[in-house]
Amino acid sequence: MRNTFCKKPLWEVNDHLVRVAQGKEPADTVIRHAKLVSVTTHEILEDADIAIASGRIAYIGVAGHTAEHCIGEKTTVVDATGLYATPGLIDSHIHIESAMLGPSEYARAVVPHGTTAILADPHEVANVRGLDGVKSMWEDAARTPLKTMLTTPSCVPAVLGVEDTGSSIDASQVAQSMTWPETYGLGEMMNFPGILNNEPNATNEVRETLKADRRVTGHYSVPESDRGLAAYIACGVSSCHESIGIDDVVAKLRMGMWVQLRYGSAWHNLPVYLPPLLQMGIDLRHCLLCSDDNHPNTLVSDGHMDRILREAVRLGCDPVTALQMASINCAEYLGIGEDIGSITPGKCADIVLMRDLTNFEAKRVYIDGDLVALNGKACFEVTPFAWPEFMTNTMNLGREITADTFRIPAPTANGTTDIDGPTTCKVRTITVDPGQTITRNTICTAPVQDGAVCADPATDLLKLCVFDRHHGAEGTHAFGFVHGFGIHGALAQTVAHDAHNLLVMGDNDEDMALAARTLIQCGGGEVAVADGKVLALVELPLCGLMSDLPAEQVAAKVEKVEEAWMAMGNTMPSPFMTMGVMSLACVPELRLTNRGYVNCVTFTMEDLIVA
Repeated sequence: MRNTFCKKPLWEVNDHLVRVAQGKEPADTVIRHAKLVSVTTHEILEDADIAIASGRIAYIGVAGHTAEHCIGEKTTVVDATGLYATPGLIDSHIHIESAMLGPSEYARAVVPHGTTAILADPHEVANVRGLDGVKSMWEDAARTPLKTMLTTPSCVPAVLGVEDTGSSIDASQVAQSMTWPETYGLGEMMNFPGILNNEPNATNEVRETLKADRRVTGHYSVPESDRGLAAYIACGVSSCHESIGIDDVVAKLRMGMWVQLRYGSAWHNLPVYLPPLLQMGIDLRHCLLCSDDNHPNTLVSDGHMDRILREAVRLGCDPVTALQMASINCAEYLGIGEDIGSITPGKCADIVLMRDLTNFEAKRVYIDGDLVALNGKACFEVTPFAWPEFMTNTMNLGREITADTFRIPAPTANGTTDIDGPTTCKVRTITVDPGQTITRNTICTAPVQDGAVCADPATDLLKLCVFDRHHGAEGTHAFGFVHGFGIHGALAQTVAHDAHNLLVMGDNDEDMALAARTLIQCGGGEVAVADGKVLALVELPLCGLMSDLPAEQVAAKVEKVEEAWMAMGNTMPSPFMTMGVMSLACVPELRLTNRGYVNCVTFTMEDLIVA
């Protein structure tokens, strides 16, 4: 047992719990008359009592038994008549930075929704500021009751040799991080080609994690379910949240993997995978719920794990099974089921009292027996964190951005640009589909004007550019095209997975230049521009990824940006999140980094102009 995130380890208080359970000493808190959701037996136990002492559950009164014998003069008694008592909800895979909030503000946003623990992979910050940045994040996280468990980023950079990041992490650093008390595993191993080819650093990162008896989380994003998948799992990777189709999900489950069914702001895989799993009668004990990436306005307006539970039930899953996937399954996967994941004697008192099992509205939330949220509001304060300076000065392009920066010279047969040359040319294009991380590698026809290849708003062909923002004048940039966003104007963001370079997209060079300059001036973020005007801006001064403002204020800014997107012509959900993975060089089929196009099936570079 890790005992890291418990108020007190079981070995330290087991004798006290023995006395409380027998009524020889009073409990700190007794919850009475709840409908106890037993995730260990898949039951709802009516009129149950729960006695809490030293942050742990000492006794549960069920089948006609009560906890009256545990009540003393100083015991806090909570009447939970009509409420359901569920284990605290666990997000099995989350990137805090995607919410554009610091960890403590993130905790304030999610705990009132019943979330008591998260398994967080901070590879966004790590790609900008390495393990020092990760340490800063967890210093902030430690100031709240949320159990923020770390999975050390494994892929910094995500794929070797195709992009330039602000930092790097190798196997020796992974080994060092495994000694940290907050570390529970290795972050998603996106570099599956490195595993399959026995690339030393990738396999050694897994080896160091296994040596420390920690879990290796995965990201196997190819439609291959035979030798490659078997090899990936045999290496030690034990979970995956990135599948291509239901056949891949089933194959992973059959090979013993734990599969995370994802439902975030933009990536809606749960509705694709859960109904067929239920129809096939597949045992869901190895299925976990996760959000992966959530925008702040999703957290503020719709919720966190409670939102995912609502969707699971809407899709036909019974509520207790859904709760199992958000509690005990995750705890057992992590090897910490002796401490969290169920409401049973000896476990940490991470308990949510819910109004019902349809909306999963949390009325009271307890972590280690302490009331941390009441009626949708956090019971703990979050003061501004003193971030070190190296976390706030991360925009280093070393160049002046003008409209001419975005000019793409049109090629001719002799390799020179000719303003009287062809009026069109074929360009390799990233085609996106709403709500999906997978892209398509397509070829489109782009207009040529005055010797330059241009965007074509009439066919929804937008220009794309990625600038290295980490290495100053030595940095490079590359051009591409994208289809599927349908906007007029330009958009830019420094949330650009995973190197988080400056990503700019638009249908004209003037607006693209204004968008880029705006983010350089404010230290990073997200911006929408049209016809020479900034329509909306979210400033993210912390590594160009996170704000230092409260969640509600950040959510309001993001909402204005999304309104600007719609005014510009976009209709897809969470478009900035979809735009942010245009440079994610480990997910098929085609991506653009600061070095150029990457074919994420063959992991080779591709030319922009197609002969």
